[in-house]
Amino acid sequence: MIAELICLATCVFYEARGESVDGQLAVAEVVLNRVRSNRYPDDICSVVNQSKQFSYTHDGKSDDFLKEPEQEAVVRAILVASEVIRGEGLKITSDHYHTTDVTPYWAQEQYMLYDGKLGDHMFYTMVEDY
Repeated sequence: MIAELICLATCVFYEARGESVDGQLAVAEVVLNRVRSNRYPDDICSVVNQSKQFSYTHDGKSDDFLKEPEQEAVVRAILVASEVIRGEGLKITSDHYHTTDVTPYWAQEQYMLYDGKLGDHMFYTMVEDY
């Protein structure tokens, strides 16, 4: 359980530390939605470490967020991850997101439903029968 908390908090920190708490909750819930899906691995650490799914995992930089100087953001990421693991939060259904700075090829595919924008992230859900 501690390992999953650290994996999810790391993802929240590197993917959304500049977002509001709701924006961070949404990013964390995308990870949990993938865990619940039969398209992705069955645990948080495997989902966040799946090849090329989250940008921070393949940017060549250290992923040891506990050593980051932004300790307030580290604590917030841990609290957000803990809240989502406990089943609290926004309860979004999205299983994909990207920042507004990029437009990945998959975002425009017919099998993706646009769910909306929160902060600097755009959220999507993959169509079930794809």
